[in-house]
Amino acid sequence: MMVGLFVVGGAIFQTGLAKMISSKILKLAGKSEMRLFVLVMLVTSAIGGFVSNTGTVALLLPIVVSVAMSADIPPGRFLMPLAFASSMGGMMTLIGTPPNLIIHDALVAAGYEGLSFFSFLPVGLVCVLVGLVVLIPLSKIFLSKSHDDGEQNNNSRKTLKELVKEYGVSNNLTLVRVGEKSPIIGKTIAELDLRGRYGLNVFEVRRRETSSNRFLKTVTQQMTAPTTKIEAGDTIYLTGESEYALNFARLNSLEVLSKKSNGKGGTNVLDFYNIGIAEVVVMQSSNLINSTIRNSDFRAKFNLNVLGIRRRSEYMLKDFADEHIHTGDVLLVQGSWENIARLGSEDSEWVVIGRPLDEAAKVTLDYKAPVAAFIMALMIAMMVFDFIPVAPVTAVMIAGILMVLTGCFRNVEAAYKTINWESIVLIAAMMPMSLALEKTGASEFISNTLVSGLGDYGPHILLAGIYFTTSLMTMFISNTATAVLFAPIALHSAIQVGVDPTPFLFAVTVGASMCFASPFSTPPNALVMPAGQYTFMDYVKVGLPLQIIMGIVMVLILPLLFPF
Repeated sequence: MMVGLFVVGGAIFQTGLAKMISSKILKLAGKSEMRLFVLVMLVTSAIGGFVSNTGTVALLLPIVVSVAMSADIPPGRFLMPLAFASSMGGMMTLIGTPPNLIIHDALVAAGYEGLSFFSFLPVGLVCVLVGLVVLIPLSKIFLSKSHDDGEQNNNSRKTLKELVKEYGVSNNLTLVRVGEKSPIIGKTIAELDLRGRYGLNVFEVRRRETSSNRFLKTVTQQMTAPTTKIEAGDTIYLTGESEYALNFARLNSLEVLSKKSNGKGGTNVLDFYNIGIAEVVVMQSSNLINSTIRNSDFRAKFNLNVLGIRRRSEYMLKDFADEHIHTGDVLLVQGSWENIARLGSEDSEWVVIGRPLDEAAKVTLDYKAPVAAFIMALMIAMMVFDFIPVAPVTAVMIAGILMVLTGCFRNVEAAYKTINWESIVLIAAMMPMSLALEKTGASEFISNTLVSGLGDYGPHILLAGIYFTTSLMTMFISNTATAVLFAPIALHSAIQVGVDPTPFLFAVTVGASMCFASPFSTPPNALVMPAGQYTFMDYVKVGLPLQIIMGIVMVLILPLLFPF
C-alpha cells in the first residue's frame, strides 16, 4: 500500500497537480507564514478523518513541499506538523484510524452500545486545537532551519525559465494550429520555406496523439527538421515578426492561438515535455573552434538545434548560421532530453552546464493534471465509501497502476524512482519487532504490571495510567497492536472499579494514535523524515512535549466528554 501511495504522490507532483493545489492554498494564506501553517494543519486533519493517516501524508507530502518552496519557506517547517495533523485528524471519525474501530468492537463485544461515526469528533477537535497551540511555537523554534548548502548548489544552475528569458527565446513567438482544411497539411518544413518566403523560423511542432480514450491522450513535442511533415491538429511555434506570422496564418487557413512579444503575454508559455534546452560551453580543445554553426553538424551528430550563442556579454540570436565558433562560446541547444544528456559524454569537446536529466525530471506534465486528479478522487472514494467493495490496499494499487498507464509519468522508470525505499524498509522492519513483543507476552506483562497498581487511586489516576502506558508502548510497537493489547485491559479495569469504560477506551485509542516522540512510532512520522531532513532528536524536541501535553489535556477532557 505504501509503495502504491508513493507512486500516486509522485504522479500528483509530476503532473503539476501539486503545484496547482499549492497555488490555491497560497492564495488563501496570502503572504502570512502563520496562516499557511494553520491552513496546512486544518486541511490535513480534515482529510485524515476520512482517509488513513499514511494515505493522507503520502498524498499531501508533494503538495506541501510545493507550497513551502513557492512561499520560500523550508519544507521541514510544515512536514512534521503534517504527519502529526494526519494522526490528529484520524481521531475525528470512526474510520479515521484502526484503534478507533478496535475500541468500538471492544464495547460492542462487552454488551455496551457501540460508537457512532462522529462520536470521536469532539475528541478529534480537541486534539487538533492542542496540536495547533503547541506546534506553532515548537515548529518555529526547532523546525525552521534551512539547508542552505544544497539550496545554493541548486540555485547556482539556471532554471529553464531563466534560460528562456535570458536568451529571449520566447520573444516574437506566435502559436498557430493547423486546421483540417489547411493547404500545408502533408508538406514538409523544407517545402514550406518559411524563412525564405515569410521570414519565419519553426521553433517546435507539438502534436496531440490521437486515442479513443481521452485519458490516454498525450502530447508529443517534435524537433523541427526539414523532413518533418505537418499534420492536421499540429500546433506550430513560429519565431519572427508577429506581422509575418499573422500573414502566414491568414494565407494558409491557420488558427492563431496566441502572440507574444518580448517575453510578455498570456497563454503562450513554452513547455519542455519531450524536448528541452541547455547551455554548452565550447572548450579550447574542441574541434568546433573556428568552424561555423552551419558546419558544426549538431543536427546530424546529436539531433540538436543551436538556438543562440552567448559570447561574453553579447547574445547572437538571429542569422548566426555562418558565425565562427570561438573558445569559451556558450551555445544554447535544443533537442530531446536524452540527446542533450548524451552530449555531455563529449567531455574534451564541450561542457554541458547543469544536469539535463534532472531538469527534465522537474518538468511537469501539466496537461495530465486533470487525469491525476480524477484518479486520486477515485482512490479516495474507494477508500472512504463502504458500499464500494474494494480493500484500501487494492484501491491504492489500482490508482498507482492507472497513473502509469494513463501517462502521468514519462515512463515506468520515473514511477519507480518516486518510491522511497528507505521508508518502506524502515516500516517493514518495525513489523516483526511488534509481533515479537506481542507473541512473547512482553507487552501484556508490562501493561498489566503498570495498570494493575493504579486501580486503588481512583478513576482519574487509573485513566492517566492507561493513557500514558498506551502512549509509551506505541513508541515500540504499532498503534494497532497497542490498541488490541490495551483495549481489554482498559475495559476490565473500568468494570472492576465500577465506572463507565468509554473514557478508558478512548484513552487507549488517543494514547495509541497521538505518539509523536519518535520517527518510528507511526508510518506518517517515518514518511516525512527524509523529505524534511529530520534527525531523531527533532522528533524528541517537538514531538515529546506535544505528546505529554496532549496526554495531560486528554486525562482532563475525556471524563468531561464521557463521564465516569
